[in-house]
Amino acid sequence: MDRYIGRMLDNRYEILEVIGSGGMAVVYKARCHRLNRLVAIKILKDENLQDQDFRRRFHAESQAVAMLSHPNIVSVYDVSMDSDEDYLVMELIEGISLKQYMEKKGVLNWKETLHFAIQIAKALDHAHSKGLVHRDIKPHNVMVLRTGAVKVADFGIARMMSKSNTLTKEALGSVHYISPEQAKGGRVDNRSDIYSLGVVMYEMITGRVPYDGESPVSVAIQHINGGAPKPSALNPGIPVALEQIILKAIATNPKERYPDVATMLHDMDEFRRDPTIVLQSVPQEEKREPAVVVPATPRTDSEVSNPPAEKKTAPKPPVKPELKKKRDYAAAERRRSTIATVAIVLCSLLIMVAIVLSLVVLLRDEGPVEEHPKVSVPALVGMYYSRLPEYDGLEIVVQGSAYSTEFSQGQIIRQEPKDGTEQEYGSKVFITVSLGPRPADHTVTMINLVGRTQAYAKQWLDDQGLNLTVKVTEEYSNTVAAGNVISTDPAEGATLAEDERVTLVISLGKETDIMPNLVGSTLATAQNRMSRTKFSNVQWVPQNSTEPAGTILSQDPSVGTEVALDARIVITYSNGIAPDEDPVTKEVVLENLPYFEEDFYVSIVTADGQIILLDHLVSAGQTSCAVELSGVGTMELRVYVDGAFFQTITVNFTGEELPEDPIEDPTEEPTDGPTEEPEETPEDGAGEENADE
Repeated sequence: MDRYIGRMLDNRYEILEVIGSGGMAVVYKARCHRLNRLVAIKILKDENLQDQDFRRRFHAESQAVAMLSHPNIVSVYDVSMDSDEDYLVMELIEGISLKQYMEKKGVLNWKETLHFAIQIAKALDHAHSKGLVHRDIKPHNVMVLRTGAVKVADFGIARMMSKSNTLTKEALGSVHYISPEQAKGGRVDNRSDIYSLGVVMYEMITGRVPYDGESPVSVAIQHINGGAPKPSALNPGIPVALEQIILKAIATNPKERYPDVATMLHDMDEFRRDPTIVLQSVPQEEKREPAVVVPATPRTDSEVSNPPAEKKTAPKPPVKPELKKKRDYAAAERRRSTIATVAIVLCSLLIMVAIVLSLVVLLRDEGPVEEHPKVSVPALVGMYYSRLPEYDGLEIVVQGSAYSTEFSQGQIIRQEPKDGTEQEYGSKVFITVSLGPRPADHTVTMINLVGRTQAYAKQWLDDQGLNLTVKVTEEYSNTVAAGNVISTDPAEGATLAEDERVTLVISLGKETDIMPNLVGSTLATAQNRMSRTKFSNVQWVPQNSTEPAGTILSQDPSVGTEVALDARIVITYSNGIAPDEDPVTKEVVLENLPYFEEDFYVSIVTADGQIILLDHLVSAGQTSCAVELSGVGTMELRVYVDGAFFQTITVNFTGEELPEDPIEDPTEEPTDGPTEEPEETPEDGAGEENADE
């Protein structure tokens, strides 16, 4: 099991589970107990903690990303750096990567392509304004939220831009998305990010990257040479302006690309307003053959001093078909030979770099590593710390000190690990040193024990030498891990007195209940049963089915599962609509929209995250608009205004009003016997006669 799982960092962040792992660090899901929210924590790997170069890169990432604050960039909340562990606390993203989204949907339409590209561009524009180049823009580093919004992640290899800084000669990033200057190890600036964004747009709209090959070297050569097929050759339905934007972004020469992201965003916005536009600022790229890198042939001295005179071009005689085929074949062979030569040269360079790096590592290690047998831990308790001898293969570390009536000042009270255990050569032994008896005039202040283990809390209280009585109670907690302290009495900051009673409230973990069996019952019955439980996060999801409307089709978790009370429970029920029923298009009027003095956009997403209306333009000053939506049955839809959630609406696409399925009130008393019939109204003049009587 991972040693960080269950730990509390800085007495604040409880590590819950591993999310992923990269070259430098491991990313964990954690809970911030101070703000009661879930976060992502990136912790530097143990093997890299002692490597100063890795730590420098990690610290550089921390400082760089901390400067960024933008809705399309993953936020960094906190940075911690000490001798034991370095970590970043970041925003936890609930969603999938753009790469996963593309694999799920295949070729995206131009609206979705533009929708995602604009948000990525806004993130890059903000980063570039802070002097940062991402250097690794690819679909894997772009997260798609359920709302359709995106956040750019992993600025791990971003570097500060400088006119005098040529960065490194390494081609960092994924080879299918790197710019030609990265592939050549040249200087990288914001136009390199523009190129990578153009490649991502190319892939979204065509379903494939512009350059691919059997090896990274061959792909890198294609980036350098250029000549990718136009997107319209792979997807004829691409609007002209969008193709213009992509081709300008992936121009091989950085000078031919957009000078900055702001200019690219301007063209995107112009195209979004008028999809039929042909951009005047972006000329159509002329069709050209891919350039081939050919080693230059040195000229002789006579050729340099006596250049050949310019000759007039004479009409060429017709070439026989057989001779033309031979010439074409020879030319093709020369091209293949040249490409193969370049590939071999590049591969050789890579091998040489690897050999040099290996030699550097060997030299830095100062010779071969000597293997050592395991070391037995000696008995240190009772020994004086100042008189400890040197122990070969062990490092003695003072973990803390405590008052003691049993041990004199300077004697060792405890050690970890215990004596007699076998440890690896070079391991640490942690000790606690006695302060002697507690002085009569010393008062002890209660520390914050919340989140600490029960064993740690009791040990600390015992170490104070106050003869404290410790009482332990237990209760459930959704925020504190089982076995850790929820609260103390007295609380943090209180002064502890001799013989005082201290209460520790220890967590039993999250309270759970057993999941009932709901499948096959009616919606009303299922909702009634769930209302009698303590489950707080129940989601009811309609689904097309031939089963009668309201029939429970499935449940997650399954029946009999022990489930935490705050866990997400999904119950799917039939909406009575056949699965093969065709979608119905219906005009829906959105009312009470917020007032804006500028044009704004409305998007609509289904409950499961499917976009059914993307960036519908609403003119400035309008607070209502009519939109056409397609769907089946009765659907719950989420409305977003300029990317921010606005409201939830329910749309009935059946054309019929469905009766509501009432929920039984478990507190309502049943009626016994017949109900009282209302008095009949007297007919004719009987009422008046009775009144006279």
